[in-house]
Amino acid sequence: MANLNNFDANQVEPEVTRQPLPSGDYLAALIESEMKPTSNGKGKFLKLTFQVVDGDHKDRKIFDNLVLEHPNQETVRIARARLSAICRVIGVMAPKDSVELHNVPLVVKVGMKKRDDNGELANKVTGYAKKGAAAPAPESAGAVAGGKTPPWKR
Repeated sequence: MANLNNFDANQVEPEVTRQPLPSGDYLAALIESEMKPTSNGKGKFLKLTFQVVDGDHKDRKIFDNLVLEHPNQETVRIARARLSAICRVIGVMAPKDSVELHNVPLVVKVGMKKRDDNGELANKVTGYAKKGAAAPAPESAGAVAGGKTPPWKR
C-alpha cells in the first residue's frame, strides 16, 4: 500500500492517450539530451527529445536515440552520421556538449514503424533539415518529403 497524500482526481486532468504523429516534416527544437547506457550495457546512446514548435501538433514531443558507443561499428557510424546532420542543420559543427544543440528550430522528418514489443505503430525519425527547407507538418499520414533516402542510409 502507498499513501497518496490526499490525492483528488477531481483536481487533475486525466492523461490522454496520444496516437503517433502523422508521417511528415515538423518544425521542432531539441529540448532535452542525455547520454544513457544501452540496455545490454555494451554501449551508450544519446537520447534526444524534440518538441514541435508550430502547427496543429505544437508541443508534441519527438524522440530519437543515437547509439554513439557500441561494439557494432555500423551502428555507431549511422548514429554519428545522424548527429552530423543535426549539427550541420543547426550550424554547430563541433559541439563539446549536446546542450549546444538545444533550442534551435529545425525540421525533424518523421515516419512510422511497427514496434517489436507490441506491433503497434510508433514514430521514427527519418532525417533532419534546416528550418524553411520543408512545408509545415501535414494533417494526415504521408511519405517522407521527396521520397529520398536519408544520407546516413546511403
